[in-house]
This record gives sequence, C-alpha cells and structure tokens, in this order.
Amino acid sequence: MGGPSIVVGMGAVVLVEGDSDKAALETLAGRVGRDLASEGVSILSMGGASSIGNLLLDTLATVSPGMTLSGLCDEAEADQFRRALEAAGLGSDLSRSDMEALGFFVCSRDLEDELIRSLGPAAIERVLTEQGELRKFRKFQNQPQWRDRALDDQFHRFSGIKSGRKIRYGRVLVEALDLSQVPRPLEGVLAFIEPPEGHPVSDGAAP
Repeated sequence: MGGPSIVVGMGAVVLVEGDSDKAALETLAGRVGRDLASEGVSILSMGGASSIGNLLLDTLATVSPGMTLSGLCDEAEADQFRRALEAAGLGSDLSRSDMEALGFFVCSRDLEDELIRSLGPAAIERVLTEQGELRKFRKFQNQPQWRDRALDDQFHRFSGIKSGRKIRYGRVLVEALDLSQVPRPLEGVLAFIEPPEGHPVSDGAAP
C-alpha cells in the first residue's frame, strides 16, 4: 500500500503523525472560524513518523510555488523530523527554534499529552462523562498496573486501547479547550498556515 497522496496546488500541506493529530488540528481550525479545505490546506496523516523522510522529499518535489509546508511531531520523533528537514536541504544542525521557523513544531511527549495538560484533571473527567466513558475509565484506573499512575498517564493509555477512541478524543479534547489554553505546538502550526492574503475568515470562534 502507498502512503498518503500529495495534492498539488494547495495553499498549504501539514504533515502529522496520525489521524488523531489531524482531527485535533481540523477541530481547532473550526473553532477559530477557519475552513482549511476552502483555504487549500491539506493535512496528511503519515501513519507514523517513519515516513517523514521520503514524504517530505516527495512533497517538496510536488508542491506549487508559494505553497506553505508545515508539520507536527511527537517528542520521541523530533530527531527523525530534524534529520529529514536537513536531508531535504532545509538547513543544517537545526535547533527546535530553527524547526519552528520552518513550520515544524514538536509536542512534549505527544499532542494528546499536551491537550491533557492544557485541560487539567477536572476537564478530562467532564469530557469522559460527556462521552459516556467515565465508568469505564474508573474501572481502568483500578487495574493494578495503572492504579498508582498519574491521571495523564492513565488517560493517555485509556484513549489508545480501543480502535477509533484516540481519534475521537483528538477532536473532543480540542472542543473542550479554553482557546486561551491551546497547546503551543498546535497553535503554532495553525498560525504558520495562515490563510492566503485576501481569503475571508470568519469573525471570532465557531460556537
């Protein structure tokens, strides 16, 4: 099977590691009144960071002049992204600041962890209640191997043990965010892929 397809002539391409990252970015864009599809933004879920080298080179070879390229990665994959950027001729000995200047932002641990910290325990439990999963989460918390772990570790694991749950929580955690507490990497990517000049943007956040 091939990797994600690259769309030529878009306003921007954002490379993310997984579908939950894509869901989070699309949801945040909607909350602040942006329609990424109409802006010509394509978010490519790579299915893991191992694809970044070839996909980055393919994207650079295919994109239209003036198109914006950006990306989001986990802490553990930051060096892999950095090496890919350097191999693509976008710099050498890149620091985190250099990567951000190129549009590539690194999450502390991963984006889900950033969202969990931004929301805090009380908000996480509200989200679980709204999703009808607080009782399941309580049962998970009482498992011996997880009983003494921090809530962020517990939720991080809980969201990943059922197919589709991590993607769903990528969306609903962003929906629950106070927009003044958006994680810096997520905010950074969205700011980097600003709409083309003259493109209309809704006033204020979406309800």
